[in-house]
Amino acid sequence: MRVAFYAPMKSPAHAVPSGDRRVARLLMRALRHGGHEVAVASHLRAWNGDGDAAAQERMMRRGQLLARRYVERHRRSPPDLWFTYHLYHKAPDWIGPAVCRSLAVPYVAAEASFAPKQENGPWALGHAAVRAALGQLDGIVHLNPVDEDCVRPHLRSGCVSGHLPPFLDLAEADRAHTARAEQRADLGQRLGLDADRVWLVATGMMRSGDKLRSYRALGSALDRIQDRSWELLVIGDGPARSEVEAAVGFAGRTRFLGQLDAAEVMAVQAACDLFVWPAVNEAYGLALLEAQAVGLAAVAGDSPGVAAIVRNGATGLLVGAADADAFAGAVAGLLSDPARRIAMGNAARQTVAAEHGLSQAAALVGDVVEAAAARSRR
Repeated sequence: MRVAFYAPMKSPAHAVPSGDRRVARLLMRALRHGGHEVAVASHLRAWNGDGDAAAQERMMRRGQLLARRYVERHRRSPPDLWFTYHLYHKAPDWIGPAVCRSLAVPYVAAEASFAPKQENGPWALGHAAVRAALGQLDGIVHLNPVDEDCVRPHLRSGCVSGHLPPFLDLAEADRAHTARAEQRADLGQRLGLDADRVWLVATGMMRSGDKLRSYRALGSALDRIQDRSWELLVIGDGPARSEVEAAVGFAGRTRFLGQLDAAEVMAVQAACDLFVWPAVNEAYGLALLEAQAVGLAAVAGDSPGVAAIVRNGATGLLVGAADADAFAGAVAGLLSDPARRIAMGNAARQTVAAEHGLSQAAALVGDVVEAAAARSRR
């Protein structure tokens, strides 16, 4: 099928790396892996972070204009299906529903969320748009299990659904894992790391809110085990960098590597010994999945999304994100038990290969879009 792809939160071509951009690119790759022809329908970023009603109305009108233009350009040769990634009241899809109505094209979305408490809040316009979009869907792919209960009542009868675990193109992970020894030697030399210490790695955007809270929770936990033998590598950058450095900048122990691309992230993680990330209010983290894919055990904050990646006691340890004592204890336990740490890392790699690869994702997404297209033809 010819699929029109749109990500209102952040275009797959956006210049600033993020988990959202990465998932959009992975979904496009999964669709192509399944034999579909995929084209980005629009790069409009519909995000509004401050609840400005006038700004949201301007964005709505801009989206409506772009929808009309898209219909005019594609009336004679419409796509076979429209696929929107991440429906959210702060970044609603102002284009896809109108295009699908005008061109009689099936409408599918991945990762939709719906927050009833926002009905009369500052994003009421976007909230209403998401509710209307949900009611028009022919198919939906659920990524975050936390969202489904609020989304389901607004789907129309017969809407096809599927559950997609987070996934990766494992070719990148395989390359990183194979080059572990070489990368570890290079990192150690460049950064002056002590090869006899356990290398911890944390990966996350440096911005206010939950990301900064995660860094602060990590700093509080590691502060409790400064008597242990570890060093910390931090991957990421952003406007809250100074606050992050204050939270986890342990003198002589922490190295800040800045923003890296996906291949570089996995190469660094493969060279390390243990992934540590509290994941405060995180649906799921691709960095966690990448770490597990290259053979790292993880200590992470317990949430439904994270638990879909880290199997507690088997591929890592899950603790309360805000429980600094428990987090510190979990890290300390794996610092002092290298055999268990390595066994968990091996189990993590095997689990990701079996359940979180591109082929598995392509099959699941393909089933949803094909069933949605068939439904719309009836």
